[in-house]
Amino acid sequence: MSGPRKKSAATADLARGGDVPRSFKTATPAFNHTRMESMVPMRDGVKLFTIIAIPSDATGPMPIILTRTPYNAAARASRTASPDIAMALPAVDEALVRDGYIRVYQDVRGRFRSKGKYIMTMPPRGPFNSGKVDQVTDAWDTIDWLVKNVPGNNGRVGITGVSYDGLLTLMALLEPHPGLKAAVPVNAMVDSWVGDDFYHHGAFRTVMLQYVYRQTSSKNASHSIPWGHYDCYSAVLEAGSIGELGRRYGADKLPAWNRLLDHPAYDDYWQDQALDRQLAKVPRKVPVLTVHSLFDQEDIYGPPASHAALAARDRRGRKTHLAIGPWCHGQMTGDGSELGSLKWSADTSLQFRTEMLQPFWDHHLKNIKPTESLPPVFAFETGANRWRRFTAWPPKEEIEPTRLYLHSGGCLSFESSTRAGESFTEFVSDPAKPVPYRVRPIRAGADSTWHRWLVDDQRPFADRPDVLTFVSEPLTAPVTMRGEVAATLFASTTGSDADWVVKLIDLYPNEVPSRPELGGYQLMIAGDILRGRYRESFDTARPIPPGEVLPYRVPMPHVNHTFLPGHRMLVQIQSSWFPLYDRNPQTFIDSIAWAEPEDYRAATHRIHHAKGAASFVEVSVQAADVR
Repeated sequence: MSGPRKKSAATADLARGGDVPRSFKTATPAFNHTRMESMVPMRDGVKLFTIIAIPSDATGPMPIILTRTPYNAAARASRTASPDIAMALPAVDEALVRDGYIRVYQDVRGRFRSKGKYIMTMPPRGPFNSGKVDQVTDAWDTIDWLVKNVPGNNGRVGITGVSYDGLLTLMALLEPHPGLKAAVPVNAMVDSWVGDDFYHHGAFRTVMLQYVYRQTSSKNASHSIPWGHYDCYSAVLEAGSIGELGRRYGADKLPAWNRLLDHPAYDDYWQDQALDRQLAKVPRKVPVLTVHSLFDQEDIYGPPASHAALAARDRRGRKTHLAIGPWCHGQMTGDGSELGSLKWSADTSLQFRTEMLQPFWDHHLKNIKPTESLPPVFAFETGANRWRRFTAWPPKEEIEPTRLYLHSGGCLSFESSTRAGESFTEFVSDPAKPVPYRVRPIRAGADSTWHRWLVDDQRPFADRPDVLTFVSEPLTAPVTMRGEVAATLFASTTGSDADWVVKLIDLYPNEVPSRPELGGYQLMIAGDILRGRYRESFDTARPIPPGEVLPYRVPMPHVNHTFLPGHRMLVQIQSSWFPLYDRNPQTFIDSIAWAEPEDYRAATHRIHHAKGAASFVEVSVQAADVR
């Protein structure tokens, strides 16, 4: 019979301590990288949390690629607990770290593990920022620290990021550190009043309440709006004004939310932060590859605008590139083979990363020249579903401006109206029953399909009496449009204010043999909104004289699309796009954000077609296609 078992040291006295050691470091021979976590000091003493991943198998000094973010650097750089650096970092980084790049992620000041105070969109030093630091100086100080303190680096740094991170990428170009040798802003916020996140031509993007709430109600994005509705359409409509909507959920206690409502016009506050304006003032020093998505549901205005500003300052044309892909916001970083119901026959994101992105980094950070010079513009042409290379954007050498005219009877053609006198199409716009921007229910949580709504079928809205539809005859030959689209509506209203929404649509044939589910599909290739009070000047609101026929120019996003034979061109016009945008009460008041219930009134709108006041959509068409 055996005696009592002797206690091991680990079980001798369980009361003496807990099971968690004071320090523990994950280690395995399979680790192929070194991970550093550093608090990087800024010039004002504030320290920013920074994660640095250094490949272990490099044969020489390595370049650094930096991303600065308000979206949790630790989470970005800890995708899995794998010892493989490519598994730990975002999937888009795999080619970089496999090829000997040091990857760095940093929390901006006041977010997650960084110190300091967070300002949602910190203005550059100037009228709205009297301090000595901003995102420009923080980028400079970070790059300076990295090249001096990260082991094994070659002194060359690139910076990149999507959305807000793209804004931070562009801000680093305003006063670039000598070590900054390349930048790739992806779907960057550039001008959040004219056409990016918060406003579009004066119409407030109600959906951004969720963003502001998460970003500013806590340091670590721990709060979500308790909607109390399955359908956000109902929640926003029930609240009434956007001011009341924010108050219901406590957003009126958030300074960033109040600032948005306090600046409804394109005043100095917005103009001072417009990055295309800022970039137009500084010399071009750093090569930039701007990435734009044709179906970007968040920042569809900014990339072409910032690229234009950069290209105008690039005298020799060697430092500025633009890539345009068939993607939603940020899709360049993942799989790009499809979006919603649309399939591109290849992974377009991978094609871009292989053919443009990696050669761009290698050229400017490793001095490895590409076997073939990178084109100034690398653009995917939807409809034809192919990549094209151009020397400029828009490609001046092969397109010409033309107009698509809206005619009585719902017709659309390149021919102008010859009819004199009164000719119009009218509809009643009722703020009590706004046109939804997508099929209800409109979800706000994890099951939302927000990322793909720009390619949703527009048929569900075509039959509404408050949506006008104008359609061309079936095409007998392809028509290719490239560049900016803009509608000029000659319109009148019985109200004293109005919103004008214009959508340019590719109407598929009734039957599509290869994809039967696309029969009759209505694909919006461009669409946007104008708040009528800003028809004369974006910085000053003016009431609309009831009944007076006035021109309203509605700028729309850039396109690169071919309408195939058998397809038709279609234009939809409406006066609400809800709850993507707040409702216009159609009664002129000083602050739409705080409109009272009695301010919301139905109005009759007319779109005019007569000679001299003929509404049209201006497009740039491949010269041989104008018929």
